[in-house]
Amino acid sequence: MSHGAGCGCKLPAADLLPIVRGLDTGHDPRLLVGSASGDDAAVFALRPDLALVQTVDFFTPIVDDPYDFGRIAAANALSDVYAMGGSPLTALNLVAFPLERLGGEILRTILEGGLAVAEAAGCLIVGGHSIDDPEPKYGLAVTGTVDPAAMLTNSGARSGDALVLTKPLGVGAISTAHKRGAAEPAQLAEAVAVMVALNAEASRQALAARARAATDVTGFGLLGHLHGLGRESGLAAEVRAEDVPALPGALELLEEDVGVSGGGRRNRAYADSFTSFAADVTEARRRLACDPATSGGLLVALPAARAAELAGTVIGRMVDGEPGAISVV
Repeated sequence: MSHGAGCGCKLPAADLLPIVRGLDTGHDPRLLVGSASGDDAAVFALRPDLALVQTVDFFTPIVDDPYDFGRIAAANALSDVYAMGGSPLTALNLVAFPLERLGGEILRTILEGGLAVAEAAGCLIVGGHSIDDPEPKYGLAVTGTVDPAAMLTNSGARSGDALVLTKPLGVGAISTAHKRGAAEPAQLAEAVAVMVALNAEASRQALAARARAATDVTGFGLLGHLHGLGRESGLAAEVRAEDVPALPGALELLEEDVGVSGGGRRNRAYADSFTSFAADVTEARRRLACDPATSGGLLVALPAARAAELAGTVIGRMVDGEPGAISVV
């Protein structure tokens, strides 16, 4: 019932960013992070040691199971708060649903899945909003808190910082192949396990390791989100293709085209405007770096000497160069 899958249904970055950057959202010194930087969430100062973190995220189903859909959508929305170094407090359900066609029990199960993940995060779901829609959609508007002195943004990386990715890629490839009847049940189960996992511990570890910048990897793929981090930090980046972790079977699905989604193709076209690939980087690896993630891991820039303190994989580094440019070697 969904034309896209999870974060793969996002509007293309190349089309969306010029539109939102042209909006005059006003100026207030209490707004520490707004829409101009393309960060994961907004941050609004209440006092010197306390700020609100606000975000919203919802999408079409990426799996058939309604409970898993609810869990994945909730974990994905909460991730934006963790990417800022914050702690989620409350959330509002966002529901678009064909109630007459699918019935109330399926909707209840979706909401139960979202509630289970929110409770695991210590976040209260306090209400929400629903509309009738022929295509199901679900997500959360989340409010959290952060100490402005400790918050993470996408603009603080320094040259020489290591880049650590805390979850493997390939969710988009596996979910796309599943829709085409080409993914093994075990592959889908592992992808679901990755998507429902919260980024709470990764955020805590990043803060403890004195991370300088972070973002979460979702619908624009690894290269799209790294581009934003580099652009806002005024730096370029180098990524070692063979070091980028992949879910079991994802590379094979991407190599055979069966795992390549429409969102992945759009991400690749966007990435080609700021990315150079070494000649020996395989096509499957190039596609993996552009694969739309849903509830992906954190991408963290931190001092290289402290990279081992973060549970994840070092995939490259920040370097001097054209802001936002990426070399994949």
